[in-house]
Amino acid sequence: MSETEAYGNIEAHTTEDVDANDLLEATYETEEIKDANVECEEDGLNNESILGKVFDTTDDAYNFYNDYAFVHGFGIRIHTTCKNKGTNEPYRKTLVCDKEGFKREDGNTSIGNEKKRRREVRIGCKAMFRISKKKDGKWFVDLFDDTHNHELSMTPTKVMKHRSHAKFHRTMECKSLMVELNQAGLKPSQIKKAINAMKTSNEVDVTSKQCVDVLSEQRKHNKGREFYGLIKHLQDKALVDNDQYYVVDLCSDGCPRNIFWADGRSRDDFTKFGDVVVFDVTYMTNKFKMPFAPFTGVNHHGQSVLFGGALLENEKEKTFVWLFEHFLKCMFSKYPKAIITDQDKAMGNAIKKVFPNARHRFCAWHIKKHELEHLRPYIARYSDFQESYREWVMSATTEEFETRWEVMRDKYKLESNCWITEMYNQRIHWAKAFLKDIFLADMSTSGRSESINSFFDDFVNSSTMLNDFFKDKDFKTMNSRPVLSSIHPIEAKAGECYTRKVFEIFKKEWMEATSNLTHETISKSTEEIKYRVRQLDIDKKYWRIVTFCLSNKIHVTCSCAKYETCGILCKHSLYVMKKRHVDTLPSHYILSRWTLNARYKVGKRSIGLEEMNNGNGVSAYTLWCVRSNFNKLLQDQAIRKKPLPVENVSQGSCVRMSQVDMTPQLFVRDPLAPTNTKGRPKIASRIKSSLEVPKKRTCSYCQGLGHYATSCSKRKVDESLQEKQ
Repeated sequence: MSETEAYGNIEAHTTEDVDANDLLEATYETEEIKDANVECEEDGLNNESILGKVFDTTDDAYNFYNDYAFVHGFGIRIHTTCKNKGTNEPYRKTLVCDKEGFKREDGNTSIGNEKKRRREVRIGCKAMFRISKKKDGKWFVDLFDDTHNHELSMTPTKVMKHRSHAKFHRTMECKSLMVELNQAGLKPSQIKKAINAMKTSNEVDVTSKQCVDVLSEQRKHNKGREFYGLIKHLQDKALVDNDQYYVVDLCSDGCPRNIFWADGRSRDDFTKFGDVVVFDVTYMTNKFKMPFAPFTGVNHHGQSVLFGGALLENEKEKTFVWLFEHFLKCMFSKYPKAIITDQDKAMGNAIKKVFPNARHRFCAWHIKKHELEHLRPYIARYSDFQESYREWVMSATTEEFETRWEVMRDKYKLESNCWITEMYNQRIHWAKAFLKDIFLADMSTSGRSESINSFFDDFVNSSTMLNDFFKDKDFKTMNSRPVLSSIHPIEAKAGECYTRKVFEIFKKEWMEATSNLTHETISKSTEEIKYRVRQLDIDKKYWRIVTFCLSNKIHVTCSCAKYETCGILCKHSLYVMKKRHVDTLPSHYILSRWTLNARYKVGKRSIGLEEMNNGNGVSAYTLWCVRSNFNKLLQDQAIRKKPLPVENVSQGSCVRMSQVDMTPQLFVRDPLAPTNTKGRPKIASRIKSSLEVPKKRTCSYCQGLGHYATSCSKRKVDESLQEKQ
């Protein structure tokens, strides 16, 4: 390669123009310059001795100039770095005095938008120290200017105030602490606050930028070994959590295809709240573009719980089958009753194979997203299409749904291959009329995964525990009394059994039932009575049919199917029960998963073992409970005697990869290139369930919504009138 070609593909990351020929001339001029081994003493260095000095690395050059600056009373900073466009390797760096240049003015400087500005520290100093790379890879000083336009700091205490001389962030103790705090899930801004709170007053404060630099350097050392570290972390955690489960699928060359893991707490949560599972693969957390696929659900407080997580190679049917099979094995072969996903075809086929008896519901948010795209041409062509489409989607019964489809298909000439027809063919997966018989815990979207994702946005770390904040909700429920709206025993029974979050939902239904409903009797027999229940001043098409059975056991059903889908009685059913003088809430209408009894108990299993038993044999869950208690006993003995050896770790913690002990014989490498997957949407605004909708503020003075009495405008007016009187 010619000398011109060697420097012909150059990209300059600098504020000044860089001429490649100048660099060549500077290189030729210094070919014969020998290394200058001049000690950095106050009177022993001058422009001639520094110019041409050779260093092995840029860090050596930085330290040399920084030591020089410390002796002479100023601080330094990196000004520009020039890189080769082809290799992205730096070939020139410029270090300047920390008072170089001038602070840039913000664009928004109008009088009404003035911001508090920091004091000016840059005053246009011209002192600089530039190094360039030689052919042999070493660096030499090709430009040096020691002219300052300001007074220099003459005492060590003042010189230490310059940021380049604050060496605390470069010490091994500080770096190690930064890495540990980062592994615990803290962000650089949080790490900065923690370290500055612990350091002595003599040290200069650590900045977020310094934290980022240290963590970036640490990641460079782990480049190519990230999955090695992940598997090692899972193994280390298995020594502490005997009930952890993880499996790694490796290619023959050591490249990981898929990884799935679940800790003991997540597995226990699944036994209580695994009736409905939300699965989503649209969250990206890594540079390899491997989607993070969490299995999530909802607990008895209406909070999202994580059942397990996976990193996947791709989104093919074979990959999903592999993942679902291991998820099922991890969860003691207990099948979810319902699973909510997007409309991915490969995912749907895998669900049919692995979870054949689970009801598969499409995410309502994804459907609404596609509606905006596919319905626009019909809305533009037909003025009444949107209303007809909404009535069809909101059909109360399957018969009504089918009838309206026939009318709409003929009226608007819907083709057999259009999106609406395709949605009709998959109606059992999304239409409300076909989902009234399945419990969905009041969820209709993959929003549970989105809420977990938003949590990971701040704490993307495999060691972060997601369930710690649930304990606070249990404490509040156990140590407070619910506020009742009436003295009726039905509401009192609900307040005793339900968690506070669920009781608030029940209370809203109860208040509607006792104050805003009326009815008509449709039919009456010796076995049952049918009512048409409605809200006052509402159209007939929104009336609900409530059937009350006249038998020893109280049995009531409503056409809105709220209890069947959400597990909480609706206002229509409660209205009829109150009218029929039912004096308490029947126990068979109180789902255990919405009560405090479903909480996690340390050292105990609060769920009945019979729920997990299969036939007459001993279930996997029973064996798991026995083994957990046995392992806990071993751990207690180990604390008193000596650490538990690796051989005693549960074999169930590591499936298929139990032989992975991270010895040199095992070769695990990172993927060579990122995979092409759907990825998380940039704007993921989702539909929230009633369990997630926050309670609106209510004014105790005017009973209005959205404000409190302290800011009530009506109260202020009344008070001012009283003062005038």
